[in-house]
Amino acid sequence: MGEVVEVKLSPVQPSGPLVVSVPPFQLHSPSMSRSPLIGGVPKSPLTSRILTPLASPMKKAIASMQGFLEEVGHLTKLDQQDAWLPITESRDGNAYYSAFHSLSSGIGVQALVLPLAFTTLGWIWGILCLSLAFGWQLYTLWLLIQLHESASGTRYSRYLRLSMAAFGEKLGKLLALFPTMYLSGGTCVTLVIIGGGTMKIFFQIVCDSNCNVNPLTTIEWYIVFTCSAVILAQLPNLNSIAGISLIGSFSAVTYCTVIWVVSVIKDRPHGVSYDPVKPTSDVARLCGILNALGIIAFAFRGHNLVLEIQGTMPSSAKHPSRKPMWSGVKFAYLIIAMSLFPLAVGGYWAYGNLIKEDGMFAALYNYHGHDTSRIILGLTSLLIVINSLTSFQIYAMPAFDNLEFRYISSRNQPCPWWLRSGFRAFFGCLVFFIAVALPFLPSLAGLIGGVALPVTFAYPCFMWIQIKQPQKYSVIWYVNWGLGCMGMVLSVLLVTGAVWSIVTMGIEIHFFKPK
Repeated sequence: MGEVVEVKLSPVQPSGPLVVSVPPFQLHSPSMSRSPLIGGVPKSPLTSRILTPLASPMKKAIASMQGFLEEVGHLTKLDQQDAWLPITESRDGNAYYSAFHSLSSGIGVQALVLPLAFTTLGWIWGILCLSLAFGWQLYTLWLLIQLHESASGTRYSRYLRLSMAAFGEKLGKLLALFPTMYLSGGTCVTLVIIGGGTMKIFFQIVCDSNCNVNPLTTIEWYIVFTCSAVILAQLPNLNSIAGISLIGSFSAVTYCTVIWVVSVIKDRPHGVSYDPVKPTSDVARLCGILNALGIIAFAFRGHNLVLEIQGTMPSSAKHPSRKPMWSGVKFAYLIIAMSLFPLAVGGYWAYGNLIKEDGMFAALYNYHGHDTSRIILGLTSLLIVINSLTSFQIYAMPAFDNLEFRYISSRNQPCPWWLRSGFRAFFGCLVFFIAVALPFLPSLAGLIGGVALPVTFAYPCFMWIQIKQPQKYSVIWYVNWGLGCMGMVLSVLLVTGAVWSIVTMGIEIHFFKPK
């Protein structure tokens, strides 16, 4: 039955009745050894021997309770609706997921136009600008990771919400809503154009001239790509596409490496020159430089997804999400640097001023298609298609999240599965329509880079000043003010230069006529 405890009682003098007072329980007592349970009653063999079996487990229980209460006091504040939205529906991410998503969003087809910037900047300035941009965006990436959780415990799992917290609701929306949605939707449109066009090239390489099958038109290839992307988009939340991001990261690193290695080992085409393009006027020269800087800025996209990726991780006072997030980001951007720099330098060395707006793969196909194995060309084009499909998923996730947020805000209930699928199919159709209507969108890399530049290079610096409020005239205060102002000025100049270049040099515009 129960455990029998033998208690030996000491003799008590019959001078009067023994009175025992029980004081209130004290939860915040620093130690049970100072016995708040017996208050001012002197210790005696009786009380000592009775309390000894209870002290140890009670002390452990109270210590555990104190640790639990302390942990609960530091838990992040979560909105009930976050559990219904695809970005924050699952919070079991880790450093590996962070690395996969950061790689998938940070490297892709936009890197293939980097050598084009070198045709204007030249060797020294091209490498210097690329290095400075990489270090700058890595610093602002660190700022965003630190700002994800506020001192009050609120988690900002979306770039727009952090902007509203830093600049106010109206100004925050005005500054961040258009660039982030533009990066999300515009990137998906570009991926449809590039992915569908590369599918067509892949079919031509595999089928060759011996195929009797009637080839699809470009618009039909866009439909194939969009349908494939929408099917993949049925995965419910951001954490569920971690495997998709891993596949996309591997394919991006592989095709970037294959393209620059094959381009370097092959003989350079006749007429390669490394002299910077000579403009007709000083204004044209300045606009060309700004357009080249916009291309470099466009290559370092993905900051609009950093907070969303970190929002998929659990967080507490002892284990904040910024630690695994930063570990994953450091690994991802090490791989990104090892892919982008050889691609930019090797691509410019191989093709020089012959590189065009359609990028490295088109140059490889045009200049070395006759002396390169069809297996290599076919594999490279297939990897580009795979990467485009996987990148579509992570860049479309903020749009999916925003569409479901509108429904949840009005109905105060989770989005049913059939409506979620309908939202994603609707987004795919919208992106397809824009891709058909504006097939020249990838040629506007400089303009897109200028519009998106504040999201990557400027806003995080101002957010840090507004939220963290560092001491005035300190080093960190000067650094963030300087980088933030420089980023805003550079954004205005890049947009102006890109528009000027389009007007003066011209661009082949063909609405609803994809090639």
